[in-house]
Amino acid sequence: MSAPRHTTAALAEQPAVFDLREAAEVMTDAAAKAGAAIMAHYGTTDSVEYKDDDSPVTKADRDADAILLAALHDFAPSIPVVSEETVTDRKAPLGRLFFLVDPLDGTKEFIKKRTDFTVNVALVEDGFPCFGLVYAPARALLALTIADGVAVEAEMVPSATGADLNALAHKRLHARAANPDAITALVSLSHLDAKTEDFLKGFAVTERGGAGSSVKFLEIARGNADLYPRLAPTMEWDTAAGQAVLEAAGGHVVDTRGARFRYGKTDAGLKNTNFIAWGRRVLTPR
Repeated sequence: MSAPRHTTAALAEQPAVFDLREAAEVMTDAAAKAGAAIMAHYGTTDSVEYKDDDSPVTKADRDADAILLAALHDFAPSIPVVSEETVTDRKAPLGRLFFLVDPLDGTKEFIKKRTDFTVNVALVEDGFPCFGLVYAPARALLALTIADGVAVEAEMVPSATGADLNALAHKRLHARAANPDAITALVSLSHLDAKTEDFLKGFAVTERGGAGSSVKFLEIARGNADLYPRLAPTMEWDTAAGQAVLEAAGGHVVDTRGARFRYGKTDAGLKNTNFIAWGRRVLTPR
């Protein structure tokens, strides 16, 4: 299935109010199915293709994408969807509401048979993510927003028949306030660079870890880490869902000037600028 077209009529029909709880229920079901589709290819010898930007794509990406797009089209057909795997015009107008989807964030980790890859779905409203779902199927870890300012996590095993959010035992996520003298930092496994290393020297980092995909946002939202700087290129669908979950857990995602990180940068082809994710406390370099 292709993504809904970004027509002027569709933009005009966008709803003024969005039901976050209903979105959470619908997309939990879709994420369980997408996770099962991904795990059906996990560890197989499926051929890997490379896109124009040299990023890898697999059949798992495409199978999960079809499931997520179908669910979003049925749930909110008037809201444009921008998915990494199906977007054709990254500079098309999006309106005040649009979905960002990465059906398999961390494809490199997936290919390497790691477990830190995720399904990402976010709704952006007036430039900021207001709904987010991040699902790590290999870890059976689901995290999502269920109300304004409320994010939860739950154990959810991938299932081709879907899942019921209301039947899952979940707990609320709470980011922690960083201790300026003992910071736990997370870095990208695939994109660690000298700029990031220099940035971290400005803080009292006593522990650090690496992970792929949106798992880094989740670890901060879960209160297991304090800081994740990203000073290398990303796309909006890589980060919006993680930002929504982290912010609902009390954390922050800011640009290098300290402003809340924005979305809908169609003039830049939906490319992100540098950002820093924090828990409850945003610190400045020493």
